Amino acid sequence: MGISPIQLLIVLVIVVLIFGGKRLRSLGSDLGHAIKGFKEVNKEDKEAKTKAQERVRHDQTDDDVIEGEVKKEDHTH
Repeated sequence: MGISPIQLLIVLVIVVLIFGGKRLRSLGSDLGHAIKGFKEVNKEDKEAKTKAQERVRHDQTDDDVIEGEVKKEDHTH
């Protein structure tokens, strides 16, 4: 039981009559800007998480560990 094209057209005509063409255009534009902004913020958030995960992985590696041995010298003469 979906919406038929005729029903969709009737709803669209009613919306245009209520809001008017100009106001509907500005609402569509505002909605487009909001969606674009949401996508940008979501992308930046994903990039920040990826960078944080890379830092954690780098900090967890043992590449920077220097192994050595401590020897005690005997200074008795």
